[in-house]
Amino acid sequence: MTDHVHDLRSVREATDRLLTAVAKLDNAALAEESHLPGWSRGHILAHLARNADALVNVFEGRPMYESASARDADIARDAGRPLEEHLTDLRDSAARFLATTEPAQDWSRTVELRNGVTDLAANVPFRRWVEVELHHVDLNIGYELHDLPDEFTDREIAFLADRWSGRPEVPPVTLRAMPGEVWHTGGTEGTPVVLEGPKDELLGWLAGRDLRGAHLAVVAGDGLPELPPL
Repeated sequence: MTDHVHDLRSVREATDRLLTAVAKLDNAALAEESHLPGWSRGHILAHLARNADALVNVFEGRPMYESASARDADIARDAGRPLEEHLTDLRDSAARFLATTEPAQDWSRTVELRNGVTDLAANVPFRRWVEVELHHVDLNIGYELHDLPDEFTDREIAFLADRWSGRPEVPPVTLRAMPGEVWHTGGTEGTPVVLEGPKDELLGWLAGRDLRGAHLAVVAGDGLPELPPL
């Protein structure tokens, strides 16, 4: 069962790591390309701040974003700001998100996210943790998939494996990590695939962060499957 108190503590710790790392950059570095095609580091930081505010909306019963176009426009507007403005916005938006989680509330209630997706309120802190950790990697500033906390990697692999389960465009896939950890994903059509490798590489494939799967071994099937966009 999800422990939202634990996950909120993890969000704080991940946010602190992110802020410490970003504070070492400069304005020129923020304009450079990230690991995400078409996004600078500034785009990622702007997205993280606006995502925190969007999750405040979720907790307070409002639409997560006004619209997809408004979400994109906010990121584009904020991407080119100087470092100090980004840092202030990241700190303040993170504080607003955490403050919204502090009052007593029904953590078992269902809330609505983007595109009609629903989830339990208790799972929202983990979703924020995912945003902070994976986008820290996406910044391309030295924090890599293998640097992610072990607990996070295990949980995100399980979460994404479940996300791709039952998808007809994804063949049945068995994921194997040493020592003996196994996950299953994909649908029921097509040639079954078995992938083996380090957990960080399995996570990278599931999350679309390493489509090459450089250290994944395809031990059965027709090669590394292509997953739909997240």
